[in-house]
Amino acid sequence: MSNLLVTGSNGQLGQCLREQLNRSAGITCYFATREDLDITNTVLIQKFFAENNFDYCVNAAAYTNVEKAESEEKLAFLINAEGARNISKACKENDVVLLHISTDYVFDGTKKTPYIETDNTRPINVYGASKLKGEQHIRALWNKHFIIRTSWLYSQYGHNFLNSMLRFAKEEKALTITTQQTGTPTSANDLASALITIIETRSSRYGLYHFSNQGAGTWYDFAKAIFEATAEIDTVRLAKTEHYATFAKRPAYSVMDCMKLKTNLGIGLTDWKVSLKKVINSK
Repeated sequence: MSNLLVTGSNGQLGQCLREQLNRSAGITCYFATREDLDITNTVLIQKFFAENNFDYCVNAAAYTNVEKAESEEKLAFLINAEGARNISKACKENDVVLLHISTDYVFDGTKKTPYIETDNTRPINVYGASKLKGEQHIRALWNKHFIIRTSWLYSQYGHNFLNSMLRFAKEEKALTITTQQTGTPTSANDLASALITIIETRSSRYGLYHFSNQGAGTWYDFAKAIFEATAEIDTVRLAKTEHYATFAKRPAYSVMDCMKLKTNLGIGLTDWKVSLKKVINSK
């Protein structure tokens, strides 16, 4: 029996983990919201870990608002960098395996082929820089870690691109979606399943990994696939644009190669359009 802590449990990944772990007989779970456990509070983190007997920690707590991070840089680094440092230090002191979620936004998007784990990082926005600093803290502090970079995460829960598109369709809003960025939409359900597999198999092949669904598309492609799957493609007013002004810069290309994860950890990979249909059908 493994004892697992999930931080940031109110987020979409945390909710997907809760749903799937409720069906797991071999893992006991503590789901911590920000109110339960503030990862920026060093003293609280150390006390909390010392008073519990965790085997694993999934750190899903993060500052994820890419736009607001540009004007809230201090807060983004406090949560994404120093928070990750606090968690990794507590994991080391209590011999807890850490599974930490990072992002494709650690890359600058100038590459034309999928990014591998050893490619140079050069984030072009505050969010990406704060997440990269968190990675660096973990790698420096604690060897028993899995840093999982993922991309364009969505699910049936919370605020994300899928739920926004479905809401806009109901409101009959005209939608103009950018083709500026190419990446891979990734189901948080699939990411949750991958994390659970790592825990259930008790893997010790620690390190940095990429995980996303397979294939690539633009945000416009993502929106189009959503409305095709919901049979609304002929009724929504969907248009594409090459230019879409944002405060934060985004990588133009952030598709990731996930073969290391598949080879080392035996985790299967699913086409993003297949996973998208599964999520829509579950709503």
